[in-house]
Amino acid sequence: MHAVDVTPRVWERLLSVRSGQACACCGRFTPGERAALDLYAPVARRDLGPVTIAQIGQSLDGRVATATGDARDVSGPEGLAHLHRLRALVDGVVIGVKTALHDQPRLTVRLCSGHNPARIVIDPRGRLPDDAPVLAADGARRIVVTGVSRPRAPGIEVLRLPAPDGRLDPAAVLEGLREMGLGSLLIEGGGITITGFLEAGLLDRLQVSIAPLIIGSGPQGLTSLSPVDKLKDALRPETRVFGLGSDIIFDCAMGDLAARAVLPLHEAPPLVTAAS
Repeated sequence: MHAVDVTPRVWERLLSVRSGQACACCGRFTPGERAALDLYAPVARRDLGPVTIAQIGQSLDGRVATATGDARDVSGPEGLAHLHRLRALVDGVVIGVKTALHDQPRLTVRLCSGHNPARIVIDPRGRLPDDAPVLAADGARRIVVTGVSRPRAPGIEVLRLPAPDGRLDPAAVLEGLREMGLGSLLIEGGGITITGFLEAGLLDRLQVSIAPLIIGSGPQGLTSLSPVDKLKDALRPETRVFGLGSDIIFDCAMGDLAARAVLPLHEAPPLVTAAS
């Protein structure tokens, strides 16, 4: 397991990688700083094209909330900071309408420096009110993906797609958002939304953050709509493991793009010393 140390100079480098002004492979860093670059650079890079990543935080027993719906403290402080860093490195954050209604998230970047991403809610039936915190006007793009015709407040963009039986096709959602200029996307929640993109084969990376607590009951994280009968048929992604404070991050590569994203952009030049 790699212990991550996100120092100010590492975070500045990652923001430069995001803007295409630097690479993550060159330079002298401590082992903890190098682990931070290894964890975040595949999300920050733009040279490989659009990337779709999902992140979910859960307990040791696989729960994302209590039976009453309390999900506020599932992740520890570093795990929560990790989520905000991911937001700062992508173009847009996607959640389902149930998460938007129940958790009332803002989806802003507050625990690190960086710009707020576009906030996107998948709302097939148009249930989300315009005064929901996620749709608050703060300069970031606000997008509702829906299957119904419903007027929205000025500044809220609408992506309307077919929604047979009240469901939106994840592939159509992804294609529509990319046509709106959103390349790098974070699928943040909830578990059903993440599972939909996972089972459609649309994720490049999946990060599962495990916090050291046992909840005992409540909603599970990833619940497959098409569970396998035999373990030999289960997904077995190539996985890297990182330590972030009390939380453990399982970083799973879901396709060729993820595998290429961990390769260095170029090799570092030889170190020139006074003796040479």
